[in-house]
Amino acid sequence: MDAQQTLDSFPCKTVEKLRYADTDRQGHVNNAVFSTMLETGRVEIFYDPSAPLAGPDCAFVIANLNLNFIGEINWPGQVDIGTRVGALGRSSVTLEQSLFQNGRCVATASTVIVQMNETTRRSQALSEAALARLKSLMATF
Repeated sequence: MDAQQTLDSFPCKTVEKLRYADTDRQGHVNNAVFSTMLETGRVEIFYDPSAPLAGPDCAFVIANLNLNFIGEINWPGQVDIGTRVGALGRSSVTLEQSLFQNGRCVATASTVIVQMNETTRRSQALSEAALARLKSLMATF
């Protein structure tokens, strides 16, 4: 993903307020917190109570996460999280995300999420309704 992109290139946006507890000994936000902020963006899509995506007896699990650190995040302030669907599979979704502070891209990530049946512990195909919702969040550039 291009670090020069803007938050406007993402159909799903959310904001995370930084806490002093998020900082490390160097005085900037700890790298583990970057992953937590990405989770916030994913949850807004996968666990929206008004539009649940998981099938009956299913849950979403991370199969792969690639996180690129581009710049520091400094406290105090906030981080804008942009999320979009990059690709769809039978039971998987590839999300593209970026973190921004003060309009500057500070991280990019690609995450593969798989719908898993909680009884069989195997992947399960996404429903047509879930596919339609996810397609509406695909990158269009």
